[in-house]
Amino acid sequence: MNAHAENLTIYNSLKGEKEKFTPVKEGFVGLYVCGPTVYSNVHLGNCRTFISFDMVYRYLVHLGFKVRYVRNITDVGHLVDDADQGEDKIAKKARLEQLEPMEIVQQYTLDFHQVMNQFNAIAPNIEPTATGHIIEQIELIKTILDNGFAYESNGSVYFDVEKYNETHPYGELSGRKIEDLISNTRELDGQSEKRAPLDFALWKNASAEHLMKWPSPWGIGFPGWHLECSAMSTKYLGDQFDIHGGGMDLKFPHHECEIAQGTASTGVAPVRYWMHGNMLTLNGQKMSKSTGNSILPDELFSGENEFMEKPFDPMVVRFFMMQAHYGSTLDFTSDALLAAEKGYMRLTEALSHLDKLNAGSESSQDVQALVDSFYAAMNDNFNAPILVANLFDAVKYVNSINDGKASITATDLELLQREMKAFTHDVLGLSPAVSGGDDKLAPVMDLVLELRQEARENKDWGTSDKIRDGLANAGITVKDSKEGTSWN
Repeated sequence: MNAHAENLTIYNSLKGEKEKFTPVKEGFVGLYVCGPTVYSNVHLGNCRTFISFDMVYRYLVHLGFKVRYVRNITDVGHLVDDADQGEDKIAKKARLEQLEPMEIVQQYTLDFHQVMNQFNAIAPNIEPTATGHIIEQIELIKTILDNGFAYESNGSVYFDVEKYNETHPYGELSGRKIEDLISNTRELDGQSEKRAPLDFALWKNASAEHLMKWPSPWGIGFPGWHLECSAMSTKYLGDQFDIHGGGMDLKFPHHECEIAQGTASTGVAPVRYWMHGNMLTLNGQKMSKSTGNSILPDELFSGENEFMEKPFDPMVVRFFMMQAHYGSTLDFTSDALLAAEKGYMRLTEALSHLDKLNAGSESSQDVQALVDSFYAAMNDNFNAPILVANLFDAVKYVNSINDGKASITATDLELLQREMKAFTHDVLGLSPAVSGGDDKLAPVMDLVLELRQEARENKDWGTSDKIRDGLANAGITVKDSKEGTSWN
């Protein structure tokens, strides 16, 4: 275990403050993240959440923890408007496109995996689906019923929120008071089978035309959206586990209901540390399909959108996301991504210099202090933007050594090489090369630079500059020096 592991602190949404991280079992971490509902292409806001927790997972592994990372696929039970009444999001999409629901699930699960691969996100250790855990969900409902916190009504089963609140504070995660929640709810058509409007579905009776349904002790139906995460997280991580993550929009009611279900079934709160990622905006406005202020990852990578000046590599986008804390809002603009692209190139260029530096007899900077600053940033609630700033302090030092204005000992050079690469590649998840692969790009670039060199020798500065500027627009920087021309 890395010695820095004992200094990790996490902002716990449940407590509203940073807390020293102490796992349930020493040396092991159980991490659960709410995954996508696979009825459409994954949007950037969701991507940011998954990339943030990919970074969290990576750092926990870097510290030496043995991590079991579980992220689910919601393929049933998530109704339109996150409600207990209405149509399943996946079933609705299947009906509109005249496909089987599992065709929709397969199509958008593959899309999700492809996008996550482009962002260099590590796959979770377990990726369970809701439809693959119907039995576990039925058993969990039985336990909650036996413990007196749920009731059956017309073939459906509902969680009794007011009964639960007699012994446990419902609303503690989101800061809501049950009195306010009750006063803000009203009876809607079709909800009369509930004892109280605040009660939520554990199992829903399915109508004859409902596409996705299973037999249960209460009749033919399907599980509630909140239930699946409780069933799958505790199946793979235990009745109480370390970290549960997701987007801030899931805090209420989804995560609030998870706490209630877990506590009602076992008597203990299921999660020690709740973590929530914040939202994305686009040009200062909330991302929304209905208003047209929205952009998909593939549109960002291809440049086929009306918001950005040019295409952006997935690693540039990931680097841009790392420049804001996971708990802060992040605004996507063309200018901000262009600036991030320059920063990413500076960082990758410095890392390429790092392998070629020559050691001297002394170090002109305290390298151990630099490295300690990397750990200090990440131990402070995974503060990636501070880590990035500290990495750029190291970039300045590397460039000074490369320019002959500073020196470093062999021991310090080995330390800096190891830790800069570890925090850039292993922790922040920034792959060494731009997407598409340097292996394929290298011979093409050799030819392009050869043509540019011929233009320079012929004093055809217009063609030379045109090649350089065209490459810059594609995210490739050309640098001329005494040693020759290089690119990254």
